[in-house]
Amino acid sequence: MSQIFHPSTNAIARATIFGAILIVGAILALLYFYYRSPYETQVGVVQPQPVPFSHEHHVSGLGIDCRYCHTSVEESSFAGIPPTHTCMTCHSQIWVDSPMLEPVRQSYQTGIPLPWVRVHDMADFVYFNHAVHVNNGIGCASCHGDVGNMPLVAKAEPMTMGWCLECHRDPARNVRPQEEIFNMQWQPPPDQHVVGEQLLAEYGIEHERLSDCYICHR
Repeated sequence: MSQIFHPSTNAIARATIFGAILIVGAILALLYFYYRSPYETQVGVVQPQPVPFSHEHHVSGLGIDCRYCHTSVEESSFAGIPPTHTCMTCHSQIWVDSPMLEPVRQSYQTGIPLPWVRVHDMADFVYFNHAVHVNNGIGCASCHGDVGNMPLVAKAEPMTMGWCLECHRDPARNVRPQEEIFNMQWQPPPDQHVVGEQLLAEYGIEHERLSDCYICHR
């Protein structure tokens, strides 16, 4: 019986198989880099806001504490977005004619809240509680970066599941004394892991359970 396929088809078949594998691998690599890119994670991307609020000016320049605006951060799952009357506590007296602050004045006069755009917005299937983290030694900067020196706020961390698990599996590297929670300039000591383990015991945190699924998915 004569040969149906020419011997060269063996090489073509091998090239096709290896080429398909390379193409699939390239597609998976592209998807991975896309998932990790700022385009998807929004790290470093400034969101347009109704008023270009500068944390650098208010926090580093004027020394306003985080809790003055984010009033519920120590007792609620949500840190809180300041109502307009909080802004007007100062701006009814200073910069009263600033065109930049016209949306604030209109909001105060009409009672319609400013449509602030959330920069750090967790997915609906993720349970996150600010109070739990703040009251157990996790500082603002650990997740939000040095917000006090940001002219316009942008995400400092990707806040992906993998990123959260890195901390949940080894919280000792990030946990800090309670008096340093709102200190954006705090730096861990050289023996942070030892100190962190002591703080975890002091706070009563059973960190072996922090990577269980139900901790974040309820």
